[in-house]
Amino acid sequence: MSYSVVMPALGESVTEGTVTRWLKNEGDAIAVDEPLLEVSTDKVDTEIPSPVAGVLKKIVVAIDQTVGVGVELAIIEDGSAAAPVAAPAPVAAPAPVAAPAPVAAPAPVAAPVTAPVTAPAPVAIRPAVVPPHTAGPETPITMPALGESVTEGTVTRWLKNVGDTVAIDEALLEVSTDKVDTEIPSPVAGTLLSIVVQVDQTVPVGATLATIGIAGAVPGPTPVAPPVAPVAAPVAPPVVASVVPSSPATASASDDSYVTPLVRKLAQENGVDLGSLTGSGVGGRIRKQDILEEAERRRVAAATQAPTTSSATQSAPVAAVVDGELRGTIVPMTRLRKVIASRMVESLQTSAQLTTVIEVDVTKIARLRDKSKAAFEKREGVKLSFMPFFAVAVCEALRAHPVINSSVDGDNIVYHATENLGIAVDTPRGLLVPVIRDAGQLNIGGIARSVADLADRTRDNKVSPDELGGGTFTLTNTGSRGALFDTPIINQPQVAILGTGAVVKRPVVVKDEDGGETIAIRSMIYLALSYDHRIVDGAEAARFLVTLKTRLEDGRFESDLGL
Repeated sequence: MSYSVVMPALGESVTEGTVTRWLKNEGDAIAVDEPLLEVSTDKVDTEIPSPVAGVLKKIVVAIDQTVGVGVELAIIEDGSAAAPVAAPAPVAAPAPVAAPAPVAAPAPVAAPVTAPVTAPAPVAIRPAVVPPHTAGPETPITMPALGESVTEGTVTRWLKNVGDTVAIDEALLEVSTDKVDTEIPSPVAGTLLSIVVQVDQTVPVGATLATIGIAGAVPGPTPVAPPVAPVAAPVAPPVVASVVPSSPATASASDDSYVTPLVRKLAQENGVDLGSLTGSGVGGRIRKQDILEEAERRRVAAATQAPTTSSATQSAPVAAVVDGELRGTIVPMTRLRKVIASRMVESLQTSAQLTTVIEVDVTKIARLRDKSKAAFEKREGVKLSFMPFFAVAVCEALRAHPVINSSVDGDNIVYHATENLGIAVDTPRGLLVPVIRDAGQLNIGGIARSVADLADRTRDNKVSPDELGGGTFTLTNTGSRGALFDTPIINQPQVAILGTGAVVKRPVVVKDEDGGETIAIRSMIYLALSYDHRIVDGAEAARFLVTLKTRLEDGRFESDLGL
């Protein structure tokens, strides 16, 4: 019987998706849960698995076509109906022989000619064509679902070329969404037969990105299936485009296409020559850990040698490498950079933004931190920075001033019942904002662990798209690189964002116990609150900052630190 595959609901706010790649061709055998196509939405790019086993009878929605949730994408014939498609080829000779022989013995075979032949056909073909984790003549690789709210993705880089051998779970390509950049691993082992979606092309979750199969099957199945024609045309360019700039397909560390952007960035920052490394990943792939270990090895080696060069001299080549690559060049913006740019401009055009800055004395917090950071790290497993103190104080202030913890929904103001704290994270790809859910329920230890975990996973492309949305208020540490303060842009549809500047020691006028004034060295910081003046009045923004200032200067966090 026929089974209809429809566009799934990939998130509460997702209403449509775009087919970016078909991982199977018409006539291909499909196993249950085997990726069928890739779909991209405005939130995520994902693969759509087959709900049944059978043969792909018809592809209804073509690549780059956008349809709503519930719309039919393809038709699959299950086991009973798939046989007529697969059987005629191997049983072409026996079939006519059985029909003209009305003898008693052959008669039972001739009468149910479709039934008896259908039963063995799937059994004989499917295990051989699509065994677990092994590619058949053509196994489609589809755009996976990278989060409930993500419906599409953009191919940013192919890590393999057509004709390359691919291992199971080996990184095949890189995909960018409006929430995350990530690598897509291969679900099967085989040879990359075709690349359907080109670099910078955006497709919906479930759309076919490429096909993997047996090398000898490239000339056979590809031209046979009707829907392959539109796909076959763009296949030729990717072969030329991807093969020309790179060396032949190997696991060589020097093959630039075999290294992720994060690894390349780390290599540049640490002055590590990729060509000198042998990766520890699948197929010799260089991983982040390989770079870090090599950098550490070099630091140890440099420390054991005579101090013939200064640290400034050692760091100079790294800066020179980075500058040398960019100076005098024109580089197209990445998709993530385009998304960030678009959202920043949209935010400024959407709301009336202004920034109020306040100065806070965090000397007591600095002393508590110095006193407890060793025990804290041993107990919690993460370093104690100033950020957890600010986050806890911010959540308390948000509960006292709910208008700051609100968002705009059309003509309505939504006052949130929880504090979902967004933490801006600087990554090699751009600024991303993962969210700590219910941050108001966490103490300093819980906040510190959450910040460290989210920051690491965000930089390593391991954070999910759903973790990059749903924030009600955002914290951005603009002082991490020494800036005193700036005027951060609101993360829509939130109504406020707090920038924390650098904590610096400087002389300030303070009052002693007798009310007298004196000059003392204190740890000071600027806090800059940008807010939506449509919703938040200047007086309310000032009250929020004063509440925050009072809590931080009071410095009573001993119970959280176990003191």
